[in-house]
Amino acid sequence: MAAMPLLTQLMVSSPRALLILTCTTFSIPAVRAQTQPDPVHTQLQTQRLGASTAPLDTASPPVDSGWHLELSPYIWFAGAHGTVGAFGRDASVRASASDLLSHFNFGLLGAAEACHNRFLLTGDLLWVRLSDSSALPFPSLSAISVDARAGQLVWTSKLGYRFIDGKRFKADANVGARFWHLGQKLNFNPSLLGLNLTASQNWADIVVGGRFVLPMGAKTSLTAFGDVGGWNATSKLDYQFGGLLAYEFCPKWKLLAGYRYLFVDSRSGGSIYNMVTSGALVGLSYRFK
Repeated sequence: MAAMPLLTQLMVSSPRALLILTCTTFSIPAVRAQTQPDPVHTQLQTQRLGASTAPLDTASPPVDSGWHLELSPYIWFAGAHGTVGAFGRDASVRASASDLLSHFNFGLLGAAEACHNRFLLTGDLLWVRLSDSSALPFPSLSAISVDARAGQLVWTSKLGYRFIDGKRFKADANVGARFWHLGQKLNFNPSLLGLNLTASQNWADIVVGGRFVLPMGAKTSLTAFGDVGGWNATSKLDYQFGGLLAYEFCPKWKLLAGYRYLFVDSRSGGSIYNMVTSGALVGLSYRFK
């Protein structure tokens, strides 16, 4: 009760003290209001700060610019038919896949593909050796039988570019060369005239072609391929075409099955090699990266 008269006396006797007291009274809540953070304002600042420091979410994954390699050994159950000849003599040849397998000595077949972005480098090797110990010679050679050995090496290497690279369809264009080596060795029994012949032929054809890939799900794809060359530059004509079905049964392994048709017509130095080789093939493919 004594405090009120004292406060009243102070206010009456000193207007300056009244002014100081009034300013102090109203300034203290204001200072407190400024020093206490506003929850809404703090939350907005935090959200803005988090948005500015968060990493940008890119819509597309980074482009893989490294090299990728696939190796695909395969077995080709092929038959052959056509015409072969030398020294002015021609003969028709026809052999089924079982005939060729019965005379098969050794072989190596496989394909390889390296790709970098949209550029492709492909290779295909066909190397087989056949033999027959009961071949019949010409009657005028005074021989009962002939030991015949034949070898064939076909190597195709092409550089390509993938001009369509969609999820549902892919298309490549390529150009390269196909190298041919044919070797024959004949031993006559008996060899009264000493006629044991060894001959070989080698040539290379420029080929251009393409390939189409049709994905048929997450693990299956269908591929159609082909090329053509020769054009009387080396051989008269040289071409192939085929189809391949691939199934990915492991992250890096694929099972391959398909068909391949290969034709060549080569005539040089009095020799003729006009041959079709075709049949089914199966293989495996392994992707290193």
